[in-house]
Amino acid sequence: MTDLAELGLSSYEETAYRTLLVTGAVSASDLSDASGVPRGRIYDVLNGLEARGLVRTHSTDPTRYAAVDPERAVDRLLAERTRELASEFERYRSVAASVRSDLLPEPPVDGSFWPGSLGSDEMRAAMRRHVRTARERVRATVGPPYERASWETLQTEVDAFLDGVGEDVRVDLLCSEAVLDVLPESLPEILADRATDAAVRTAPTVGLSFDVIDAAAVTLDVPDPLSPADRLGVVGITDAEVATAFEARFDRLWADAEPLLAR
Repeated sequence: MTDLAELGLSSYEETAYRTLLVTGAVSASDLSDASGVPRGRIYDVLNGLEARGLVRTHSTDPTRYAAVDPERAVDRLLAERTRELASEFERYRSVAASVRSDLLPEPPVDGSFWPGSLGSDEMRAAMRRHVRTARERVRATVGPPYERASWETLQTEVDAFLDGVGEDVRVDLLCSEAVLDVLPESLPEILADRATDAAVRTAPTVGLSFDVIDAAAVTLDVPDPLSPADRLGVVGITDAEVATAFEARFDRLWADAEPLLAR
């Protein structure tokens, strides 16, 4: 392949252009004779070269064709080839993105991680803000790491939770049996004093502590692997599909749990 062919010229176009550089301005028929390009093809070849700015015409009878300056011609071919390659590159990027989406799992949902130990000031403030966003319902499971915490530590988070819940918001609270050993027997009175529309049930185990706000947002407690009575922080996720999945998980746990405090 010649260099001009690399820049996009066909063999006939290259032959015609190179011949015009030697002959100067000539008619199409004379160019056909001089270059060997068939007469049945010469006009198509010249029209193509003219459209790409590589030849110019002289208004004579018959029309005469002349080659533009080689440096300008090469620049025009290079610019044209660059545009073609850029377009091809974008097409391949689009294909690659499509293939990637077929081969890889769904991209992660929007989420954030807030570090904070049990009972910390930042976690209490974050919990109030989080629960305050509820308009209809909060559904929460309470298991690890709360199961090994003291009531003094846990109480600060219970207070923050109840401070954030609006009067018209329904609360479904599912506790593991181990958490009941931490909670005081006065929990029903505590809830009643806060005028909270709450129901509490208990299950033998709750593998993960999480809450679902209005079936739209989820927070997950991340236990501290080096300190079972504490946590590293909380993961917050705002994704409808994830929230729906956790709502369904809560429903399954709730259905098998034993009522402790009914509405």
